[in-house]
Amino acid sequence: MLQPKIGDYASSPQSRDGRFHNPRPPGPGDMPESTLRVWWNFLFNKPAGTVPSSPVPIHRLSRAELDAAPDRSLYRLGHSTVLMKLRGQWWLTDPVFSERAAPVQFFGPKRFHAPPISIDELPPIRAVILSHDHYDHLDRAAIKALGEKAELFLMPLGVGDRLLDWGIARDKIRQFDWWQGTEVDGLRLTVTPAQHFSGRSFSDGNRTLWASWVIQDDDYRLFFSGDSGYFKGFAEIGERFGPFDLTLMETGAYNEQWPYVHMLPSETVQAHQDLRGRWLLPIHNGTFDLGMHVWEDPFDQILHFAAEHGVLVATPMMGERINMNAPHAGRLWWREEAVTSSSAFPAAIAGQARP
Repeated sequence: MLQPKIGDYASSPQSRDGRFHNPRPPGPGDMPESTLRVWWNFLFNKPAGTVPSSPVPIHRLSRAELDAAPDRSLYRLGHSTVLMKLRGQWWLTDPVFSERAAPVQFFGPKRFHAPPISIDELPPIRAVILSHDHYDHLDRAAIKALGEKAELFLMPLGVGDRLLDWGIARDKIRQFDWWQGTEVDGLRLTVTPAQHFSGRSFSDGNRTLWASWVIQDDDYRLFFSGDSGYFKGFAEIGERFGPFDLTLMETGAYNEQWPYVHMLPSETVQAHQDLRGRWLLPIHNGTFDLGMHVWEDPFDQILHFAAEHGVLVATPMMGERINMNAPHAGRLWWREEAVTSSSAFPAAIAGQARP
């Protein structure tokens, strides 16, 4: 069990009886009736196509390319790992570079693709921004490797205790409750609510807080969702901080059995609209087999529902640069013949030819 070392979190409005809680507890239909059955199906009854049949294309990044990148460049490195250049410095979200998103590296969800760049090749990182402590968002090996390269580690309450256990210097760790934040070299970062859960074992559930993030660079506003089910908090965040120029939104590992903790694609689009976002960039997909859906389904579905509502969507290939000031849609790279796991091509997507 995780033992608090940095602070006592009992004063947090989200804390009760030593654990953190969402404002709204799950209701009927929010969670599966049998967790055991869900795990059994996840491990042994996966549908066909949850893993790509061929290597996923990536743009291999170099240090030289990053050094030459202009300000407000953004690169998706995989899953929810995003590298951003803001105010001339580099910021990294939920860094996961290991082969598996699991407690051990011989079993568990394995990467579909290598990271577009290694940690050793990365430029100095001003701050690592963490959303919560699940294995597909908090990679111990990556955090330890970033210990010297990153100047700061920013995270919700309790996650810092894990980093302290892993050898990260205490003066580099900054923890925040919802609606709290900090300013770093003129960049304003605020922890905002999410509807999710935490834990890395069967005994430490919800001992650490989960969160989304608002990042403000002068008049530019970016939202990083972390993981979340759809909830009214998106509208409140939109009212307090919106409109957003770009939202990095969870779109993957969803299922109708667990909408309380992961959004369906239609809900992701609605959350983006609640936030008053302009461009939507779907994350939490394309790297690990964490759902019961075909691996490319998150991309197809988000484009389908976004088209229905006139929402602008950017789908960069892993390692491809996005200009945060003027994002581009990107091509349907996951539907290239060599990568697709199924021959079906949804009619709703077929009509969305993109450059």
